[in-house]
Amino acid sequence: MNNQTVTLTAGSLLLRPWRRDDIPALLAAYDDPAMRRWLRTQVPDAGAAERWMTVQEDGWASGSRFGFAVTDTARDGELVGNLALNRHVPGAGSAQAGYWTTASARGRGVAPRALGALTGWAFATFAEDGLRSLELLHEAGNEASCRVAEKSGFALAEVVPARPPRYPLGGHRHARQAPLSPAADRRAGCAGTSGGPATRR
Repeated sequence: MNNQTVTLTAGSLLLRPWRRDDIPALLAAYDDPAMRRWLRTQVPDAGAAERWMTVQEDGWASGSRFGFAVTDTARDGELVGNLALNRHVPGAGSAQAGYWTTASARGRGVAPRALGALTGWAFATFAEDGLRSLELLHEAGNEASCRVAEKSGFALAEVVPARPPRYPLGGHRHARQAPLSPAADRRAGCAGTSGGPATRR
């Protein structure tokens, strides 16, 4: 997939592939205690940022990872977050979504809006290739990520036990199922995706 052709929107939010000129904003985002606490991957300097960008580019080229910079067009294109869809096995029924927001963007509803755009794109783009569910993982105690998942229709599916040293705290696995097809919706007598309200037809 050509990453230069994919952009997503959610209100004033624009999700687009990462660019090398985003490196200063990326470094500023990672200079944040919350990012250092909750994210396994760290980007402490320019060299690490260059390597991080290479991972994003390679993911698009291989079709295994689709990383989006989340910017706010109402704030002069300010970087406000990151969204990624990890699909390491093409044709697999599930994929994993991940996200973070910058310190200045928290509390503005950025993560749920951006995650909604990514979710809709993922199911629309990969349904014919077998994608049926998306998962989110976060460490135990990360209540903000838990709230984002629930607001975005990702129900708690499993409490994951700790697995030191890589996962010392354990965590939560959330999941959201693909929308039913229109024909299936009619047979079921309702419309909606998991986590959203159903309405009678």
